[in-house]
Amino acid sequence: MKKVYLLTPIFWLLILTAAFYPDYYCQTNQFVPFRHLRNQSPEFKNNWGFFAHQRINRLAVFSLPPEMMPFYRQNLPYLTEHSVDPDKRRYAVLNEGARHFIDLETYGDSALHKLPYFWKEAVLKFTEDSLYKHGIVPWHIQTVKYRLTKAMEEKNTLAILKLSAEIGHYIADSNVPLHTTRNYNGQLTNQTGIHAFWESRLPELFSDGYDFFVGKAAYIPFLPERIWENIKQANQCLDSVLVLELELSRKTNPMKKYTLEERQGIMVKTQSRAFSEQYHRLLDHQVERQMRSSVKMIADVWFTCWVDAGQPDLNALAKIKPDSAGIAQDEKERRSWFLRIFDARPED
Repeated sequence: MKKVYLLTPIFWLLILTAAFYPDYYCQTNQFVPFRHLRNQSPEFKNNWGFFAHQRINRLAVFSLPPEMMPFYRQNLPYLTEHSVDPDKRRYAVLNEGARHFIDLETYGDSALHKLPYFWKEAVLKFTEDSLYKHGIVPWHIQTVKYRLTKAMEEKNTLAILKLSAEIGHYIADSNVPLHTTRNYNGQLTNQTGIHAFWESRLPELFSDGYDFFVGKAAYIPFLPERIWENIKQANQCLDSVLVLELELSRKTNPMKKYTLEERQGIMVKTQSRAFSEQYHRLLDHQVERQMRSSVKMIADVWFTCWVDAGQPDLNALAKIKPDSAGIAQDEKERRSWFLRIFDARPED
């Protein structure tokens, strides 16, 4: 007589979990939310996407002059890896989320003309709470620029690298159209998911074919004006970002719009290559232009900080390794970012 093996308690636990908590499924002995099947999770998608942010920071280095190039090239791995630190800490650092965007429509049709260039003036006019609620990226870039200049003056190697990587992130975000609006993820126009589509999916698929030769870094005489010019340019792209995707979606069979792709062992629902190609073609090099704008501005800001700091000898710093205590503190801080203490606007 054959033995009959009873199903293990673990099996029944999985069955009951599936029945009563259908938002989960089991994979590699772990429960993973079904939302990983519906949308790209923060692990796979972030502002400009980890892929785009890292590529942008990396490319900016090659526009620097010979007096800066050796130091930045030697530290390319750090500048690349840490370009996404601001995204990683959005839920762990107070007000970090507000540093990545600005909701221009909050301030009316003439927002770009009425918003003050400087933080103190903006606070007097709109109050600090209101500014944080609707995003502070144009003013935060100025703050980090000041800190980077000071780090160069003090020849603080670790601070130079850290702030160079991070200001690159904020500058790149300010060049993203969907970082200039309340409708940041298409949630107000039934286009949820367009944020990751535009700034992650498209660069990952097509940026290998982009022309990233942006010329030599140039000094910026008045940074606030340059920041607002770039934000204006990004915001002017917004209508086409939303309208073209909406029109294309209406013409496309939903079965052909999406596909499943495996990322880090998890099946992720994302836009199909065919749909992405059509949208990318309709945008007419828009993503490429905004990435190029980011690369150029980052290089220009790094160069401006160096000039304003008195043009310190960075090549000498290239031979000096950051002190171990500073590195240890930096790593301790990064580990703390896994805590989700604060709310930040979701973009997946």
